[in-house]
Amino acid sequence: MPGIICVPAVILFILIFSSLRVLKEYQRGVVFRLGKVIGIKGPGLILVFPVIDSLRKVDLRVVAMDVPPQDVITRDNVSVKVNAVSYYRVIDPKKAILEVTNYMYATNQLAQTTLRSVLGEATLDELLANRDEINGKLQDILDRMTDPWGIKVSAVEVKHVDLPEDMQRMMAKEAEAERDRRAKIIRADAELQASQKLSEAAEILDRHPSALQLRYLQTLTDIAVENNSTIAFPLPIDLIKPFLKTGKE
Repeated sequence: MPGIICVPAVILFILIFSSLRVLKEYQRGVVFRLGKVIGIKGPGLILVFPVIDSLRKVDLRVVAMDVPPQDVITRDNVSVKVNAVSYYRVIDPKKAILEVTNYMYATNQLAQTTLRSVLGEATLDELLANRDEINGKLQDILDRMTDPWGIKVSAVEVKHVDLPEDMQRMMAKEAEAERDRRAKIIRADAELQASQKLSEAAEILDRHPSALQLRYLQTLTDIAVENNSTIAFPLPIDLIKPFLKTGKE
């Protein structure tokens, strides 16, 4: 008699023990009972009865998903290869299991098609210069399209734009021409400023002849500092005018 009682107790213990499941803090479990969802369990210790219940675990952490390189033709007919990375997380485990077969695969495929579509609407210059704007547009589109699946796309970043070699050479030449243009503009601005200052100095010397004499003296001082064997001594024309008149007479 005691043996007969022990057998059901052992079977019950085995059933209860096999029903125990442990879900981590970042996990949730969607429990099906006879094919129907009865709730979302976790984290911690939960009971999943054998035969009648089944459990689907869902990870709630942020997933960094690489978008494979995509061949894109921009709006100005330039062929480039672009890859990206998207960051998303499951916010509704029930929708992620019921609304889509494989939410990770579906999100990856959607990211690829959206990347080609959005970048195809931009020119090459926009793709290279307005990266933040394009990233924001990609994130907004993916977030809206994955919302029915219970997924939140927090960010999409274009990682690398691979240009054809001929396009790289053209852009290098364009950058070199732009640098040369800037250098010429800077030199022209310097010449203009120098001419303006010289013009102002000439006006001052014309109004104040004594300033010119002081400039002569300063020049002589500068020449005397150097070890020169020959010194050119400038004389004001006013000093030699009387001698010129005497010679003519």
